Amino acid sequence: MHPVDALRLHFNPSQMAVLNAAMAFLMFSVALDVRPGDFRKVVEFPKSVATGLVVQYLLFPVFTLGIIYLFQPPVSMALGMVLVSMCPSGNMTNFLVHFAKANVALSVTLNAVIIIAATVVTPAGFLFWGKFVPDSEALRTSFEIRFSDMALIIVQLILAPLLFGMILNERLPHLVARIRPWAQRISLLVFFIILALALLGNWSNLVNYLGFVFMVVAVHNIIALSTGYWLGRFNHLPELDCRTLAFESGVHNTALGLLLIFKFFGGLGGMALVAAWWGIWDLVTGIALASYWRQGEGSQNLLQIFSKKMG
Repeated sequence: MHPVDALRLHFNPSQMAVLNAAMAFLMFSVALDVRPGDFRKVVEFPKSVATGLVVQYLLFPVFTLGIIYLFQPPVSMALGMVLVSMCPSGNMTNFLVHFAKANVALSVTLNAVIIIAATVVTPAGFLFWGKFVPDSEALRTSFEIRFSDMALIIVQLILAPLLFGMILNERLPHLVARIRPWAQRISLLVFFIILALALLGNWSNLVNYLGFVFMVVAVHNIIALSTGYWLGRFNHLPELDCRTLAFESGVHNTALGLLLIFKFFGGLGGMALVAAWWGIWDLVTGIALASYWRQGEGSQNLLQIFSKKMG
C-alpha cells in the first residue's frame, strides 16, 4: 500500500455538522439562479443537453480510467479522480459561461438537470466505475459504502436546499434579487474554506505529492474541458453550445466530493488531495478559458470582474 493510501483526515462530529451546513448553503445559493421553468428549457436544447449528459456520465469517467491506467497513481488518488468525475458541475459554471458569452440558458438548464441527477448518478456512478480502478478492491471494501446512504446525504445537502432556493426564487423574486449577491459571495467563501480545510489537513503530504497531484489533475481537467467542447463539435452543435459544454464538463463541485470523502471514506488523504486540488485548478483553467474566449469580444479582464463579484 502507498503511504498516501493510509493517510486519514479526521473531522469530529461538530466539524462535520459545520461542513454539512456549509454544503447545504452552497447549494441554496446556486438555486437562487434556478427557476422551475429552467427544466422545461430542455426542449429548446435537446441535442446539447443530451451531449452534455453523455460527456458527464459516460465519456469523462471512461477517460478518467484511461488516465488512471496511464499514470498509475496511488489507489486512493485514483478513487478520488473517479469520485470527481461523478460530481455534478460546479457552482461557478454559470458565471464562467456568462462571462465567456456562451449559452447561459443551456448552462443553467444543464446544470440544474445534472445537480438533480446527482442524487442517484453520483453514488451509483462511483460505485460502478470505482470497481475498474486497479488494485482498489481492498481499499474499497475497507469502507462500508452503501448507495442508499450516499444518496440520502446528497438529498439532504443538495436536493433539499436546491428545491428550497428554487421555490423561493419563483415565489419571492424581489427578496431573492436582494439576497442573491450576498448569498453567492458567501457561498464562494464557504467553498474556499472547505478546500482550505482539506489542503491544510494534508499540508505535509501536499508538499510531498504536489508535483504528481498537479500533473494528474491538470491532465484530468484538460481532458474534461476538451471532451465537452469537442464532442459538441463532433455533433455539429453551435459554437457557443460547445463552449458551454466545455465548462459544464470541466468544472466540478468538488466540495461535494470532499464532503463525501470525509463522511464515507474517513477523510482518505489521497482522495482529499485530488478533490481539493481539483477545486482550485478547475477554477484557474475555467477563468483562463473564459478570458481567452471573451478576449475576442474586447472585454475587460475576467479577474477584475471576479474580484468585484467577491468584493
